[in-house]
Amino acid sequence: MQLTHLGHSCLLIEVAGQRVLIDPGTFSSFDEVAELDAILVTHQHPDHLDPDRFEALRERNPRAAVHADPQSAEMLRAREVPATETVAGRTFAFGDLEITPAGVHHAVITEYVPRIANVGLYLSAPGEPSVFHPGDALDAEVPGDVDLLAVPVNAPWCAVKETVAFVRRIEPTAVLPIHDALVTEAGRGLYLQHIRDFGRAGGIPVRDIRGAGAVAV
Repeated sequence: MQLTHLGHSCLLIEVAGQRVLIDPGTFSSFDEVAELDAILVTHQHPDHLDPDRFEALRERNPRAAVHADPQSAEMLRAREVPATETVAGRTFAFGDLEITPAGVHHAVITEYVPRIANVGLYLSAPGEPSVFHPGDALDAEVPGDVDLLAVPVNAPWCAVKETVAFVRRIEPTAVLPIHDALVTEAGRGLYLQHIRDFGRAGGIPVRDIRGAGAVAV
């Protein structure tokens, strides 16, 4: 498996002969990404789905299947983009790569902001590490063991104590920092220190691949 962190919550995952892009949003650099087999979206917020750049992404990747949470899928279909809705527990596959959606709702931001759909994505393939990308929620029931957990570093909807509790509940082998565009470098380092030190008794490995290009895991 090769992973590329394209900024914020956008990951390019190359595994089992498939190229899958997750959450191409406004804070991410995916304008050169091509030869995709699938484009996956956890929810409709622009930092996870940039509608203004999505058309160009599709033009570069005409064969890529699009799977998204129900509200994002509806929004994309309104733009004449064929999109299949992801539903928690309903697994789909690309070759040997299986993707199982998990979760239903976005985390609460404030009581004044209506909650929207958010469907996380669990990826697994024979002989490869499993990956879970939660989108913007920390409450999903993941359908299997997680080797690499994509962990939101900072967001208006969570505190680091909730992030640490999320990591401890999922019990991954290692964590991959995502959702970090809103925080300074100094702040990011502090968040990562808390996640590393307290995400598991004795600490947990942090695979920080931001800016590193394609990294084998």
